[in-house]
Amino acid sequence: MSRMLFAALVLAATAGFVAYKDPEAVARASDTVSEFMRERALASSPRAVQIPRGRNGEFALRAKINGVTAPMVVDTGATSVVLTYETAKAAGLPLELLDYNVDVETAGGHTKAARLTLDRLAIGRLVERSVPALVVQHGQMKTNLLGMSFLDRLESWEVRSDHLMLRGYP
Repeated sequence: MSRMLFAALVLAATAGFVAYKDPEAVARASDTVSEFMRERALASSPRAVQIPRGRNGEFALRAKINGVTAPMVVDTGATSVVLTYETAKAAGLPLELLDYNVDVETAGGHTKAARLTLDRLAIGRLVERSVPALVVQHGQMKTNLLGMSFLDRLESWEVRSDHLMLRGYP
């Protein structure tokens, strides 16, 4: 931490010296130092995960659902975490007990889903328990969605440039 503080101070002093008598340059340098410090603090946080934007514009990630790794796409338009039938089966969820009585609209059209609760959903260092989710019927979706039933539990999430930052509560 002291190295980071020292580097920031040197950067600020250098920027101030170079930009002397130019208030706009001083303000830009100050903003740059502030942004650098903020990003460093977020990156080192034990409850933060940064996800790069993929070539197709989506924020794709690997999650652990009840300990089983599964690909997911962040979808702020989805009110819930939504799992494919195949992922739910791999995660050991009780599919034979589910009632597919929830109407959902997907990119592929209208389908039915079943409500359940995930014991544990982990995205990197962020771990949430008892997460409400939906499972769609076999073959109805190709991608698992990380929706608002997970994102709403976080302290914050934001998109900056080509990165999504998820921050959990301390």
